[in-house]
Amino acid sequence: MTSEDELFATIASLRTAAEVRRFFRDLCTRSELEAMAHRWDVAKLLDQGLPYLEVAKRAHASTTTVTRVAQWLRNGEGGYRLALQRRRR
Repeated sequence: MTSEDELFATIASLRTAAEVRRFFRDLCTRSELEAMAHRWDVAKLLDQGLPYLEVAKRAHASTTTVTRVAQWLRNGEGGYRLALQRRRR
Protein backbone atom coordinates (compact mmCIF):
# COMPACT_ATOMS: atom_id res chain seq x y z
CA MET A 1 0.00 0.00 0.00
CA THR A 2 1.40 3.41 -0.95
CA SER A 3 1.52 6.32 1.45
CA GLU A 4 -1.31 7.96 -0.52
CA ASP A 5 -3.42 4.80 -0.29
CA GLU A 6 -2.76 4.67 3.45
CA LEU A 7 -3.81 8.31 3.82
CA PHE A 8 -7.01 7.79 1.82
CA ALA A 9 -7.89 4.66 3.80
CA THR A 10 -7.33 6.58 7.03
CA ILE A 11 -9.62 9.40 5.89
CA ALA A 12 -12.26 6.86 4.83
CA SER A 13 -12.10 5.29 8.31
CA LEU A 14 -13.16 8.50 10.01
CA ARG A 15 -16.83 8.39 10.99
CA THR A 16 -18.07 11.95 11.41
CA ALA A 17 -17.47 15.41 10.01
CA ALA A 18 -16.06 16.36 13.41
CA GLU A 19 -13.50 13.55 13.23
CA VAL A 20 -12.52 14.56 9.70
CA ARG A 21 -12.19 18.20 10.81
CA ARG A 22 -9.90 17.22 13.70
CA PHE A 23 -7.74 15.02 11.48
CA PHE A 24 -7.40 17.60 8.69
CA ARG A 25 -6.69 20.37 11.19
CA ASP A 26 -3.78 18.32 12.53
CA LEU A 27 -2.63 17.18 9.08
CA CYS A 28 -2.80 20.46 7.15
CA THR A 29 -1.72 24.02 7.67
CA ARG A 30 -4.43 26.66 7.90
CA SER A 31 -3.42 27.86 4.41
CA GLU A 32 -3.77 24.35 2.96
CA LEU A 33 -7.24 23.98 4.46
CA GLU A 34 -8.28 27.39 3.16
CA ALA A 35 -6.99 26.53 -0.33
CA MET A 36 -8.97 23.27 -0.38
CA ALA A 37 -12.12 24.98 0.89
CA HIS A 38 -11.63 27.69 -1.72
CA ARG A 39 -11.42 25.12 -4.55
CA TRP A 40 -14.54 23.42 -3.18
CA ASP A 41 -16.40 26.76 -3.30
CA VAL A 42 -15.32 27.14 -6.95
CA ALA A 43 -16.49 23.60 -7.77
CA LYS A 44 -19.93 24.26 -6.24
CA LEU A 45 -20.35 27.49 -8.22
CA LEU A 46 -19.22 25.84 -11.46
CA ASP A 47 -21.70 23.04 -10.81
CA GLN A 48 -24.44 25.68 -10.77
CA GLY A 49 -23.49 26.51 -14.36
CA LEU A 50 -22.13 29.97 -13.67
CA PRO A 51 -19.67 31.50 -16.15
CA TYR A 52 -15.99 31.40 -15.15
CA LEU A 53 -15.75 35.15 -14.57
CA GLU A 54 -18.81 35.11 -12.32
CA VAL A 55 -17.39 32.16 -10.37
CA ALA A 56 -14.08 33.99 -9.98
CA LYS A 57 -15.89 37.08 -8.72
CA ARG A 58 -18.16 35.27 -6.26
CA ALA A 59 -15.46 32.94 -4.94
CA HIS A 60 -12.78 35.65 -4.87
CA ALA A 61 -10.66 33.29 -6.95
CA SER A 62 -8.32 33.79 -9.85
CA THR A 63 -9.48 32.70 -13.27
CA THR A 64 -6.54 30.27 -13.19
CA THR A 65 -8.02 28.54 -10.15
CA VAL A 66 -11.48 28.48 -11.73
CA THR A 67 -10.08 27.00 -14.95
CA ARG A 68 -8.07 24.38 -13.06
CA VAL A 69 -11.08 23.26 -11.00
CA ALA A 70 -13.25 23.21 -14.13
CA GLN A 71 -10.74 20.96 -15.87
CA TRP A 72 -10.85 18.51 -12.96
CA LEU A 73 -14.65 18.64 -12.97
CA ARG A 74 -14.66 17.67 -16.66
CA ASN A 75 -11.65 15.38 -16.94
CA GLY A 76 -10.67 14.31 -13.44
CA GLU A 77 -11.28 11.10 -11.55
CA GLY A 78 -14.91 12.02 -10.84
CA GLY A 79 -14.27 12.94 -7.22
CA TYR A 80 -15.71 16.42 -7.46
CA ARG A 81 -18.83 15.08 -9.21
CA LEU A 82 -19.32 12.33 -6.65
CA ALA A 83 -18.95 14.75 -3.75
CA LEU A 84 -21.28 17.29 -5.36
CA GLN A 85 -23.93 14.61 -5.92
CA ARG A 86 -23.67 13.36 -2.36
CA ARG A 87 -23.88 16.87 -0.90
CA ARG A 88 -27.10 17.48 -2.88
CA ARG A 89 -28.81 14.55 -1.11
